[in-house]
Order: sequence, then C-alpha cells, then structure tokens
Amino acid sequence: MGADQELLDSGRKERKSIDPGRRVSLVVSAPSGTGKTTICHMLVERDPELVFSVSHTTRERRGDEQNGVDYHFVSKETFQEMVDQGAFLEHAEYRGNCYGTSHAAIEQAMSAGFDVLLEIEVEGARQVRESLPGAVSIFILPPSLEELERRLRGRQTDAEDVIQSRLDIAGTELRSAPEYRFAVINDDLDQAVADVMELVKLIRNEEWERADEIFGCEHVLAHNPDFVGRVGLSNGSL
Repeated sequence: MGADQELLDSGRKERKSIDPGRRVSLVVSAPSGTGKTTICHMLVERDPELVFSVSHTTRERRGDEQNGVDYHFVSKETFQEMVDQGAFLEHAEYRGNCYGTSHAAIEQAMSAGFDVLLEIEVEGARQVRESLPGAVSIFILPPSLEELERRLRGRQTDAEDVIQSRLDIAGTELRSAPEYRFAVINDDLDQAVADVMELVKLIRNEEWERADEIFGCEHVLAHNPDFVGRVGLSNGSL
C-alpha cells in the first residue's frame, strides 16, 4: 500500500478537479506482444487524470522494472496470504506466475481523484467486470497474427518453447476479444495511443454512442473479417 500511495504523492502528476461520480476504471487487456504495456505507459504519461493500478505479481523483475511502480513483486507465499485475506479485486495465474489487483490500489487512486487504469490479463478482466460493473473494458488487437509473432520473436529474450506457448495463449485470448466493449488495433503505436486517448475522452464525456460507433469491439472486428476468420471467431461471436 505504501508504494501505491507514493506513486500518487510523487508529484509526477497534479490532480485536476474531477467529479467523483464520473471517475472511470479502465480495464485494458491484450495478448503478449501486442504492445499493451507500452500503450498503457504512454497513456499514463500523457493523461494527467489517469494513474496505474499497480498490480501484485510473483514473477521475477525484468530489466529496469521498479518495485511499487511497475508491479509489487511478492513471493508466492505472500500472494497466497493476500488471496486468503480477500485483498484482491481480481487475481489470476499466467504461465506459472500469479497476478492480482488489490482493492486498496483502486480505492487509493479514486479517493485521490484520479481515473484508474488496470492493465490485466483476460481472466483477471472477467473477474473485474463481475466485481466492478462500471469498469470500461478495452482490448488491444495486433494488426495480424504474423505481426504478433514477429513482435514476440523480435524481443529476442524468449526461447522457442516460450514463444510458442505465448502464441498458443494469444490465440485463446484473441478469441476472448468480443467479451470487451471496446477494441483498438495497434498497427502504429502513436496512432493506437491517440485512439485510446480519444476513446477515454468520449467515455469521460459520456458520449457512449459515439464511442461505440468508432471503437466498439463488434464494429472493429466486423471491419477486419480476415483477421477474425483466422483467429477463429465466428459471426455469432460478434
């Protein structure tokens, strides 16, 4: 909890006046390699009214990740204790590692007057939609399956079996896209960030019909039939 509060108090952002009744929780999901994390970080950097909900995880740190900023890195024992105590709004396991969003992280951000961004996996997002019905769900799509594989291989950090595992999981996650209200395709990073920022603006202004017309998941998928067919989404899924 301390690290969460430090993030809010760090001075990196100056809170603007926000109607408490209009605070927004954004749930963003995508397969590994789609650019979800980069997009989310750019959103938070560019939007002074938006902060991360810092998740807990049992996985090892990567590169220059910081505890309490990128994730709260905890042991499996500590994570299980938090599960037993009911500390999580959602929690799930992904490739052998546990991830969870604490109630405290959401409450602290909103009580400070911010909208909150949850970058979470598909299973966790399902739990959030049940526990937090007002949350707005956004799915980030790759432009193609070939591009997704190219990005995963381009990392040059994973062994072949890990890449294949990520691709298999990605196929399952992509078939979950229709569960989300909105979708954005990350073909060009700057454009994808601009699209999500525009979507957030429409949500804050409660322009739901306009948001659905442009970014509604059904609309986005319907305009990409080749991709939909290859992923295995039937017309009935839309």
